[in-house]
Amino acid sequence: MNYAYLLRCADGSLYAGWTNDLDARVRTHNAGVGGKYTRSRLPVELVYFESFETREQAMSREWHLKRLTRAQKLALLERGGAQSPSDAEEGG
Repeated sequence: MNYAYLLRCADGSLYAGWTNDLDARVRTHNAGVGGKYTRSRLPVELVYFESFETREQAMSREWHLKRLTRAQKLALLERGGAQSPSDAEEGG
């Protein structure tokens, strides 16, 4: 499974990314080696994700998420936040 996701950084900013292992990627971000943007904004919290069958789909969705305004990202969060990755894999 592949994921596009949003993290909320300690400064309140939102970061978009993609991965094929959501739990590991969030841990990597919080270890300070996940992304240059998040390194100085720790800790981060997973606040939203979508699952995809292919890497290309997840990367495309990340690209679109990065182009949303902050207000649009916040509206997306209001419609549906993060669930556990295992729930997503089970269709939950």
